[in-house]
Amino acid sequence: MAKWFKSSRHTNTYTEPLTDRGILQRLAFESLQEQRRARRWSIFFKGFFAIYLLVLLGMFLFDSVSPRVGSHTALVDLDGVIAADGDVNADQVVGGLRAAFQTSDAKGIVLRINSPGGSPVQARYINAEIKRLRAKYPDKPVYSVVSDVCASGGYYVAVAAERIYADAASIVGSIGVSMNGFGFVDAMKKLGVERRLMTAGQYKGMLDPFSPRNPVAEGHAQLLLDQVHEQFIDEVKQGRGDRLVDNDDIFSGLMWTGEQAKKLGLVDDLGSASHVAREVIGEDRIVDYTLKQGWLDRFARQIGVAIARTLNVEAVVKRFDLG
Repeated sequence: MAKWFKSSRHTNTYTEPLTDRGILQRLAFESLQEQRRARRWSIFFKGFFAIYLLVLLGMFLFDSVSPRVGSHTALVDLDGVIAADGDVNADQVVGGLRAAFQTSDAKGIVLRINSPGGSPVQARYINAEIKRLRAKYPDKPVYSVVSDVCASGGYYVAVAAERIYADAASIVGSIGVSMNGFGFVDAMKKLGVERRLMTAGQYKGMLDPFSPRNPVAEGHAQLLLDQVHEQFIDEVKQGRGDRLVDNDDIFSGLMWTGEQAKKLGLVDDLGSASHVAREVIGEDRIVDYTLKQGWLDRFARQIGVAIARTLNVEAVVKRFDLG
């Protein structure tokens, strides 16, 4: 019995017997249509990729041949807690400083600091890089300017500059080191919870918050704190020199207002970033060299940190900060 096949290709409607010839014609027609669709998609993606490459090339060329802004003061912001996995880290700050030092039109650099401190390692890295850049570019001055807070690791960074400026109401100081944690031993006893900690190494679980206090471990931790504190003190003395007054409270961890800090020699004078650019460097035009992360970079960093924390076999419950 003959069978009929109906096609609805746009407005062309036809019927024909479903013979071997008709099937072959239909398959050839569908194959041709599929090839056309694949070709259209291929052209679309190739065009999209080409436009993407052109945009990237344009951005690169724009950065490379961007117009010179002329003589100016370079600004680098350090705003926030200093941490390796945070928005304010050594790589970010150092990257901005290097770009500012390497630009011939930048007649001076203002490092504007608003930080309560953070990682001693990250702060030390920035401090060392500032001193290296100052030695490499001796004709380009760099000044630290305190906005709201310059404490602990923030001040560790600030002392690497030639001079430090602050507002009269700024908070400056906190030259000390802290290691903080907590203890749940008594609470666990009341709840009937037993701590089962297994370690290889007698003091591997030192300062564990769920275990009783260990005087030997605490004594060792205090030695670590004292050593980092001495390193901090040495950097402050080296950076400030004879501008510091003879007062033991300076290194006690106390903080002062900008006005008090000036009397103690912790800062040189009172002034803002614009004041330093205009009156000290002599270039009131300010160009921001701060490296800022885009949302994609921040997202990638947070994913990396989350993975690292997930894979870490030892939960870190203590923080070791300059503060």
